[in-house]
Amino acid sequence: MISLTDQAFDPGTLLSNFCRGRTETGAVASFVGLARAEGGAAAVLELDAYPGFTEAQIAQHVATAQSRFELQDVRIVHRIGAIGPGEPIVFVATAASHRRAAFEACDFLMDYLKSRAPFWKKETGPDGARWIEPRPQDLTDLARWETR
Repeated sequence: MISLTDQAFDPGTLLSNFCRGRTETGAVASFVGLARAEGGAAAVLELDAYPGFTEAQIAQHVATAQSRFELQDVRIVHRIGAIGPGEPIVFVATAASHRRAAFEACDFLMDYLKSRAPFWKKETGPDGARWIEPRPQDLTDLARWETR
C-alpha cells in the first residue's frame, strides 16, 4: 500500500501494524527518512506531489520490486507539505521470506524514492528558499540497480 499524507506519522506504529499477523513471513526490513536541520540552514522542508500520478509512479516501482525480490508485501508512507527538522518524511517496509530480499527491496525502493519519484522538494531557512535536486551520489545509488 502507498500513502501520501500531509500529516505527521509514527513509524513505530506503522511498523507494528505492518508486522502484525505475518506467520509466513521470514523477514521485514524498514527504513525511516527524517528531515534534517542542515546545521540550522533548513527550518522547513516542503514536498509537493501530483495526487494520483505520484502514487501511480511509485506503484510501478513497487511492482518491479515485488517481482524482482519476491516480496510478500510493501508499505510506503510519504509526507507531503511542510515538514520540520526531525520529523519523519518517508517510511518504507518490505516483507519477504528471507532477509536479503527484504533488505535489498527496501534499499531499491528508497533509491527510487530519493532520486526519481515525482516529488518537488524545497528547503526554506534563514537564507531563503532553495529547490532540492538529487545529489550525484543519489543517482549513483540508483544506477547500481541497473547492473544487477
